[in-house]
Amino acid sequence: MADKHIVKTEWKGDIAFEAEINGHKVLMDAPIEAGGTNLGPSPKKLMLAALSGCTGMDVVSILKKMRVDIEKCTVEVQGDLTDDNPKQYFKMHVIYEFTGKNLPLEKLQKAVGMSEETYCGVSALYRKAIEVTSEIRVIES
Repeated sequence: MADKHIVKTEWKGDIAFEAEINGHKVLMDAPIEAGGTNLGPSPKKLMLAALSGCTGMDVVSILKKMRVDIEKCTVEVQGDLTDDNPKQYFKMHVIYEFTGKNLPLEKLQKAVGMSEETYCGVSALYRKAIEVTSEIRVIES
């Protein structure tokens, strides 16, 4: 039987909600100009964080198994929104930035590809609905 994940979210006043995920609390709200009190990130932007975290965890894990010694890895996700309601992402662009000495580009590309094509469930779901592109940047330290 497939796993089932359950997240309970509770209204905290105004338009803020708090989700409890495996004992961790995540407060969501909207900016003041959108009627919120800016107590936390918006749920929509958490979609970008979910993608960056999921693929980032995959990539660093794969690189570790490949014995690639990175000093730093950042994953930036840029989401383009539709103009009309319901405002939704129609495109996401992922920028993987690796810092280190003599990093092997082919291994970085392989790790990113494995995450995007095989392991990252968030990416797999998003790719069914929207365009997801990526690029790799290397910073020599």
